[in-house]
Amino acid sequence: MEMNKALVRVENLKKDFRISRSVFSVKKDRVRAVNGLNFSIYEGETLGIVGESGCGKSTTGRLLLNLIKPTEGSVHFEGRDLTSLTYREMKKARKDFQMIFQDPYASLNPRMTVKQILEEPLVTHRSPDREKRIRKLIDAVGIPESYLDRNPHQFSGGQRQRIGIARALMLNPKFIVADEPVAALDVSIQAQILNLMIDLQKELHLTYLFIAHDLGVVQYISDRIAVMYLGEIVELAESDELYERPLHPYTKALLSAIPVPDPERKPEKIQLKGEIPSPVHPPSGCKFHTRCPLATEKCRTQAPPYRELRKSHYVACHYAQ
Repeated sequence: MEMNKALVRVENLKKDFRISRSVFSVKKDRVRAVNGLNFSIYEGETLGIVGESGCGKSTTGRLLLNLIKPTEGSVHFEGRDLTSLTYREMKKARKDFQMIFQDPYASLNPRMTVKQILEEPLVTHRSPDREKRIRKLIDAVGIPESYLDRNPHQFSGGQRQRIGIARALMLNPKFIVADEPVAALDVSIQAQILNLMIDLQKELHLTYLFIAHDLGVVQYISDRIAVMYLGEIVELAESDELYERPLHPYTKALLSAIPVPDPERKPEKIQLKGEIPSPVHPPSGCKFHTRCPLATEKCRTQAPPYRELRKSHYVACHYAQ
């Protein structure tokens, strides 16, 4: 894949959350949800992020949009560090990046009509030609114009997600974070929404960060894929390269769990031992060593460097070769 210039650049991004040890405890533990991420997202591409629940995918998406402030590190959008902008500067910049949320039932205000939902960002940013913009985008996502006066509860899950996509596009953004946008939908509807997002990306020259736990979905829509484990990226490569030649044991285990639509073929599945360690007290060295079939004493004591082993194929593993 030929890379355009970087639209988003992330440097040493970290996010800690403080949690109480118990209901009556004064002392608080630290959870490092995101731990030192470094990557770029290029204009016009879709970067997919996959990993088990709790690995930091959604937190990463919210950090990139400055919806939550990082503990450390920076997020550069078109060369500007979003973490250093004032409230007024951030409000002006926000129209260039939007979010599609996971749950189409919870992300739309039930008290508002579709027209009011779509008009809200235009009113906030004092955009002209509101009626024209609403009609154009409601048609682009496949919702009849006659439905504009309806409320969200009158729509199916797929239709609600289409409305959510239209809302994200109202201000003509350049970058969209899609946080598991098809996870709550039926499989047939998932395909429709994914195809819609691909068509809109080509038509409107959009750049996506696509977050999901379904590796089949991520492969279908992504140009490059990052695999996360306990707040860290353990492997990053182009989509075809990652699926055909994975280097990290965790990536291999995830890929082996993908169902194969062939009853005659029974691929070997890699069963990971144990549970995901607590992010409050993560393991020393390589965080994956407690479940890794290749783990040695070196893995238990030394964190593996994140390095490029093949062209544009990065991995954090002592034994990736």
